[in-house]
Amino acid sequence: MDRHSIKDLENWKASKWRKPLVILGARQVGKTWLIQEFGKRNYEKVVYLNCQSNSNLGPLFDGDLDPNRLLQGIQIIARETIDPTTTLVVIDEIQEVPRALTSLKYFQEQRPDIHLATAGSLLGVAIHKESSFPVGKVNIIDLHPMDFDEFLRGLGEEKLADLLVQQDFDLISTFQSRFIELLGQYLFVGGMPEAVVRYREGRSVEEVRQIQREIVRGYENDFAKYATPSISRQISQVWSSMPHQLARENRRFVFGHVREGARSKDFEDAIRWLQDAGLVHKVTRYTKPGHPARSYEDPKIFKLFLHDVGILGAISGLDPEVLVNRIRAFEEFHGALTEQYVLQQIVAATNEVPMYWTPEKPTAEVDFAIERPSGLVPIEVKASENLKSKSLRSYIDRFNPEEAVRFSLSDYRWQEDLVNIPLYAIGPWLRN
Repeated sequence: MDRHSIKDLENWKASKWRKPLVILGARQVGKTWLIQEFGKRNYEKVVYLNCQSNSNLGPLFDGDLDPNRLLQGIQIIARETIDPTTTLVVIDEIQEVPRALTSLKYFQEQRPDIHLATAGSLLGVAIHKESSFPVGKVNIIDLHPMDFDEFLRGLGEEKLADLLVQQDFDLISTFQSRFIELLGQYLFVGGMPEAVVRYREGRSVEEVRQIQREIVRGYENDFAKYATPSISRQISQVWSSMPHQLARENRRFVFGHVREGARSKDFEDAIRWLQDAGLVHKVTRYTKPGHPARSYEDPKIFKLFLHDVGILGAISGLDPEVLVNRIRAFEEFHGALTEQYVLQQIVAATNEVPMYWTPEKPTAEVDFAIERPSGLVPIEVKASENLKSKSLRSYIDRFNPEEAVRFSLSDYRWQEDLVNIPLYAIGPWLRN
């Protein structure tokens, strides 16, 4: 298995401005594997400590946060010697020991020679909860579920993945059927690394679904463990409403579908918790394509997506038989799986959550929009080979963007003043 973030970590190691590293990401997206694999490839030694399983770490950080004292304690606990020139120090599940997060400030100021990397399943929650987080004293890398490119490589389809990266669309079209078949598999399996590995080993959708359910149970246990009782109930209600919210043809988030009569203030904290935990992405509406786009944001109107299409299928009870009928897979939930997939690829490739557009009277809707050098690029998502784009055409006529894109199952092509990108080629196109 390979991850794009390995390159980000290598750049971190080589940087003369390197600071202690914090890896953010939802539970089970592969943070521990990533940091250990990076260490094996780039250092003579990895000293690994887990704040959740090692009871000695809490007392160590309860005392003086002098880095030299902490390094001495870490070496005693790990029974290892730390050489700053050859050793990577890893502190995992660091959110369990808040003062360990605080100590990163002093490592940056007093021992910048130490290669120190940290990770945690709910670090986003901890960061917003703890005022002592060392803002400006750390480097941060966000890790997301595996995108389609990583999925292909995880299944041993490196040559097909390389072909997409090369963007040779004449040759890509030769293998369209195979790409669509694999993309249908991705819609079910998703990008959680354990699910991908299990699917690679046995191609068993039943085993994949079991892993997904276990991951979901872990998330739901976190609601009760890391949130107050009142917020925990609200988080569970929002989480449970997600399949229904996304199954609607108009995917604008409706609080009344969480609880009858509910208003935004009833669930704002719950949605923020889910965002901080990396489990949902909030796609807000913008009113016109100005720059910067966020200055024209309407935060009260938004769509809420999960972080992984496979997890969406699991909590929705998606029938594995959709893999048999590839078109059904893309059209399931009124195309919600496809739209969730596109959102996931955009976030993985750009590390930014896109926005979307509707006019004041919502007679049209552009599914997503991203910032590119040419400006704000409107994106329409099609769950089939249908190339009619009434909403996107309305947007183009109104705002005349320099670039407009449709993602569909069709081959790459220019059509008047917009370009069609195959759904399976989104990631490489975004990174190009």
